[in-house]
Amino acid sequence: MTGKIVAVIGGGSFGTAVADIIASNGHEVRQWMRDEALAESINNCHINTTYLPGYELHQGVRASTDILWATAEADVVFVSIPSSSFRSVVSTMKSVVGGKILISTTKGVEAGSFDLMSQILAEEVPTARVGVLSGPNLAKEVVAKAITATVIASADEELCQEVQLLLHSDYFRVYSNHDTYGVELGGALKNIYAIVAGLAGSLGMGENTKSMLITRALAEMSRFAVRMGANPLTFLGLSGVGDLIVTCTSPLSRNFRVGYALGQGKSLSEAEAELGQVAEGINTLRLVREKAQELQVYMPLVDGLYEIVVNQRSIREVTRELMLGEQKTDVEFILQADTQEGA
Repeated sequence: MTGKIVAVIGGGSFGTAVADIIASNGHEVRQWMRDEALAESINNCHINTTYLPGYELHQGVRASTDILWATAEADVVFVSIPSSSFRSVVSTMKSVVGGKILISTTKGVEAGSFDLMSQILAEEVPTARVGVLSGPNLAKEVVAKAITATVIASADEELCQEVQLLLHSDYFRVYSNHDTYGVELGGALKNIYAIVAGLAGSLGMGENTKSMLITRALAEMSRFAVRMGANPLTFLGLSGVGDLIVTCTSPLSRNFRVGYALGQGKSLSEAEAELGQVAEGINTLRLVREKAQELQVYMPLVDGLYEIVVNQRSIREVTRELMLGEQKTDVEFILQADTQEGA
């Protein structure tokens, strides 16, 4: 592949890791961020001092607070910003990205519309070629060049191949999938269960508990996804169970760390302040619980976490209620979408 101009929208940890990979592969990378001082640090010192301190970036990454400079000449645009500001930021660049490849790496849901980020891209830039990048990808491990795999999802096969070429290296492997909605929904949903896992970790719960939570989370995610129209088999891949495992077991996971802090007795505002970054799982929790109630999808872990985070009920009390709930079937995500059996 000849050298491309690639824009990365967002100055956070994963956007920066993606920028580093692409620049290392010989492409010109223009990274947009709001923070002028951070942009200067990347340009002069080649370090994202806020989100990835201690990791030197490829010198081919150039940063700016001018979003039109970053995107106007770009062949491919990766959008790596929090879901709460996703639509507004995309709107500011939509005049120059029509017809281009736009890839979302954001794992979240928009309030009000329940749109996933790829749907926002399609709505704001109807002529764009849209894809989603998602998988078990902790940014610090990616930028440290630990062996990692991810998924590019799109109905556009040529788009998938182009993104695979942009990102593939001896430590970063990119698989393709055409179930864009399922891949993206999995990435958003798993953040909820990472908070649950963090809570369990802070309370000293054992390996049996962790295994139960991850397995039940996968079934719960799949049950919801089927009702929303996704392919449940997508959840058996990297963007489903793979992402779920890493985010539920690693202290590098932002959502896991929020859950851990909550389990230590800290308030939600204290936990988020300590994190210093957006934990998408809190926003997703509220939206998914509302949607699950609307669709009558049985999601006991979501309900339990909502009681703890929003209604501030005792963790021990909610856990006891979950354990005393009716025992039904296991791995029910293989059942038909209209089945209401619970876990």
